[in-house]
Amino acid sequence: MSKLSRRDFLKATAAGVGALSLSALLEACGTQLPGLETPTNTSIPSPEKPSAPSLVPTDLLPTATESLPAPSSTPAAPPDIVVTQGGEPEELVRRAMAALGGMEKFVPKGANVIVKPNICIAYRSYEYAATTNPWVVGALVKLCYEAGAASVKVMDSPFNGTQQQAYEISGIKEQVEAAGGEMATMLANKYLHMDIPNAIVLKKTAVYEDILKAEVLINVPIAKQHSSSARLTLGMKNLMGVVQDRGALHADLGQCIADLNALVRPQLTVIDAVRILTANGPTGGSLSYVKKLDSIIASPDVVAADSYAAGLFGLMPEDLAYIVAATGMGLGRSDLQNLRIEQIPPGT
Repeated sequence: MSKLSRRDFLKATAAGVGALSLSALLEACGTQLPGLETPTNTSIPSPEKPSAPSLVPTDLLPTATESLPAPSSTPAAPPDIVVTQGGEPEELVRRAMAALGGMEKFVPKGANVIVKPNICIAYRSYEYAATTNPWVVGALVKLCYEAGAASVKVMDSPFNGTQQQAYEISGIKEQVEAAGGEMATMLANKYLHMDIPNAIVLKKTAVYEDILKAEVLINVPIAKQHSSSARLTLGMKNLMGVVQDRGALHADLGQCIADLNALVRPQLTVIDAVRILTANGPTGGSLSYVKKLDSIIASPDVVAADSYAAGLFGLMPEDLAYIVAATGMGLGRSDLQNLRIEQIPPGT
């Protein structure tokens, strides 16, 4: 097997759940990832059965002549990123959170939690992959209460239609309330003007007060293509929904998204890749733009989560300006080859 370049290795790692660069990953790693639905307009030949369920190229593993570290009684460090694959949305979320150490690691008993999904439009249901999967959001609400949260509020500010319309049509309101959470309306008079220390371009902005004061903020974007210079909507860009004037960020979108993330820091990011939107983002409009992956990406590091999720679209972390800017500001890590990534296949 020929030696992989760093870029090829990152491609293989970043595209771990298969997605749009699946054939390159299989070629590099000798691995088939189960459980992906291929769109009808895509033909991918079935590879041979893998000899080992590893996504690390075999020539990067120790050989028989290399010494391995001695066993240690020190508990293994938790993963930086967890990827679960195959199963219903709630099962995917529960497996991901268990691998990260449980929701109680992020939600102290008695905490007031805010969950921020992407509910950007008021005229399409979740099937079109413009808004976060309702069952992913509902599962997070359940897990927060199981961890002992005092309250869980879910909110977003759509750029089309009213909040109530978007909450209902997306299907998120039904699942949140079924789980005991509250769909909270974001009020126009509750934005606070804030200076952003160490910002490069976005020196100040108005952010929703409840977001700033939340004891725990969970960021739950859907992975989707975006037609702006951002290229993708993932975790970092999803936080644009908490500012009053989103238009102001478009002057230098990549850097402004990074600047915003220096102020608004979620404790947990869970990227919904149950369905991803591959074209005509952020609103979609055709089921032919949707690819069903049945996957979840979870991390306490929003930059790391976004860096991994870029691979779902055949992109590298350095292809997204906001990841480059955020990494440069020390807001998180994008060096996927050095991160602990735990991939959990179906049935485990």
